[in-house]
Amino acid sequence: MNSAPTLREMLHGLIAAPSVSSVHPQFDQGNRQVAELFAGWLEGAGFRTRLIPIPGMPAKFNVVGVLGGARGAGRDGLVLAGHTDTVPFDANGWSSDPFCLSERDGRLYGLGTSDMKSFLALALEAAREFDGNRLTRPLTIVGTADEESSMCGARALDAEMLAHPRHGVIGEPTALRPVHMHKGIMMEAVRLTGRGGHSSDPALGASALDAMTRVLGELTAWRAELGETFRDARFPVPVPTLNLGHIHGGDNPNRICAHCELHLDLRPLPGMDAAELRGELARRVARAVADTGVTARVESLFSGIDPLHTPATAPVVKAAEALTGRTAEAVTFGTEGPFLAALGVETVILGPGNLSEAHRPDEFLETARIPPTLSLLKGMIGRFCAGEG
Repeated sequence: MNSAPTLREMLHGLIAAPSVSSVHPQFDQGNRQVAELFAGWLEGAGFRTRLIPIPGMPAKFNVVGVLGGARGAGRDGLVLAGHTDTVPFDANGWSSDPFCLSERDGRLYGLGTSDMKSFLALALEAAREFDGNRLTRPLTIVGTADEESSMCGARALDAEMLAHPRHGVIGEPTALRPVHMHKGIMMEAVRLTGRGGHSSDPALGASALDAMTRVLGELTAWRAELGETFRDARFPVPVPTLNLGHIHGGDNPNRICAHCELHLDLRPLPGMDAAELRGELARRVARAVADTGVTARVESLFSGIDPLHTPATAPVVKAAEALTGRTAEAVTFGTEGPFLAALGVETVILGPGNLSEAHRPDEFLETARIPPTLSLLKGMIGRFCAGEG
């Protein structure tokens, strides 16, 4: 099947199509251009392809292509998944145009080369080695929207879109090291409201900033308790982490602070329940501000990502280990894996990029990683879709 462009042409095209996603509206873009481009290539390569708008998100689309297998085929195929968006960028930090693929010193530079547009092109390139009419089980390729911000694309995936795969590979940058476990992500806001007044007399107000010092003490104590209670030595950071990342309160030195806000990041281990953690956070904040005259409100900044734990015995994990020669690992960053897992897809995270090169100027992919990635993906397709091995 040679209807799609060459691999290098696909890489050029994907990098050239801007698809920045951001929680800040001034930076956020749609991904329609790159989604339509990739959908056209999938269709040209024989995939049954759908371009699916994300509800409530104008100009945001998922792409789903299926190759081989009867339309009523059972659930035992493979999905190769990646996101079509990138993070925002600082053009002044780049040595070359971030939207123009350039090669130097054995590296391909461009926004999304490592994280992770390149994986989509590599997945399609590997798939072209197979005749869809001869696949015993379907191959699905998915490109999602907004992984870098809301993850609305992965959240919108449903059982109809992923009707066939039981095994999944998400091509996030892991330097071709298989990952079967990662922590979850929760981002929460603590908002305190007191009563302003003249600073010469504390009785004239109720300081939200003073109350927040109590909250900070309560949360740092909780962090220590979490580390003593939960531990998993398979992770490089073996305990759940709680980062106090942002705080703002007050408006003038001679006014009693009426409002103070804290943002925190909590990364739970597999087996920890997000709802229980949010409940405990709310209880501890309420306890900290009791009898201060200050009211507290705890809210989620986004709906969060669950931890991922694909059993080490899962066929896709064993295949990834066999094909890479590496034991599957646990990492601290989050992915779209839990959303696939919720749909019954046993998922491994495995891609050619390197996390250290992602989200930074002069992002690159080493050209030496391309041949082993293609070999790996062909091996996965062969095992799970063509009955090889």
